[in-house]
Amino acid sequence: MSGWLWALAAVLLLAVSRAAASGPHPIGRACLSALCGVSALGAVNLLAPYTGVSIALNYGTAFAAVVLGLPGVTGMLFLQVLFL
Repeated sequence: MSGWLWALAAVLLLAVSRAAASGPHPIGRACLSALCGVSALGAVNLLAPYTGVSIALNYGTAFAAVVLGLPGVTGMLFLQVLFL
């Protein structure tokens, strides 16, 4: 990945970490968000034969699913449908 993508990934990771740390139980909230994101990514790919839309699993999509959670997967799904 190029330098600007690493910088963007670092900024997103810091922003999500700060938001998760602002409330009670930050580790639990971060793990729950990551679990929801990975589950949503799996659900999208499991339903791909029926919907015709799938999201390839690579470092970028895994990062978005784990760090951004469900909103990250929803955004990737929206972009996939928009540009399909």
